Amino acid sequence: MTKNTANDTYTKKDATAQEGARVMGTVLVTSGTGKTGRRVADRLAALGVPVRAGSRAGEVPFDWQDESGWSAALDGTEAAYVAYYPDLAVPGAAAAMAAFGRVAAASGLRRVVLLSGRGEPQAAVAEEALRGACGEVELTVVRSAFFVQNFSEGALLESVLGGELVFPAGSTAEPFLDIDDLADVVVAALTGDGHAGAVYELTGPRSLTFEEAAEEVGRAAGRPVRYVPVSGPAYAEVLEGFGVSGPEAGFLAELFATLLDGHNSATTDGVKRVLGREAKEFTAFAREAARDGAWHG
Repeated sequence: MTKNTANDTYTKKDATAQEGARVMGTVLVTSGTGKTGRRVADRLAALGVPVRAGSRAGEVPFDWQDESGWSAALDGTEAAYVAYYPDLAVPGAAAAMAAFGRVAAASGLRRVVLLSGRGEPQAAVAEEALRGACGEVELTVVRSAFFVQNFSEGALLESVLGGELVFPAGSTAEPFLDIDDLADVVVAALTGDGHAGAVYELTGPRSLTFEEAAEEVGRAAGRPVRYVPVSGPAYAEVLEGFGVSGPEAGFLAELFATLLDGHNSATTDGVKRVLGREAKEFTAFAREAARDGAWHG
């Protein structure tokens, strides 16, 4: 596990920062309507922190493919949550991070929290590109495990509803992370002190195979859900059947093969070290998602 430990400490006093966050200027939340962005924006707003939610078609235009609007989106902001779309490991992400870092430094931004992928070599390259370009801007990197919400509101929902979870994970275990925990960590890093230069690796408290995850989801949903392991190329064909373009489907299948080879199976205590509490258990997520109607379709 790669980690910058020089500034990677967080006291219990800091863990309560969300309850009394210091008054801050405006925070830009990129991909503000996405799964992580909207949760971060809601938490900041609840703390009384001014939020500027950027998206391609939103009130604040922000498009990762169009650098011309970045300066306006950052104008007058103090901090930013950066969630690159579609993934920090895609070709071109490092160049985009370098460009964003230059714009952020020129705008006078004070702090950036970057969402990254755990165990993704190309994502680490993009992290370094941002770090090298943002100058005096404080940078915190949050590397996340596979989201539990992918089963309830993401790419795997349709498969769950159909009763067959088709995925190229074999028997590899993954320490699934609840996005609510991720959002809490991001907000703590945006609003509290002591995070500059830190790299936090976030996982859930327990590793499960996708077969075990499917069984847990099925029990909570009250419907049978069977895990069907497939090869990477076969999964790319499945994605294309759902309308994903050939190049994107191939990239995603290759990315999952890289991530789910066992090197990410170990859990970390990142959530606890930042927030002072344990990460949410998969079983608790599944019960809450079922209660909230995620699998009533």
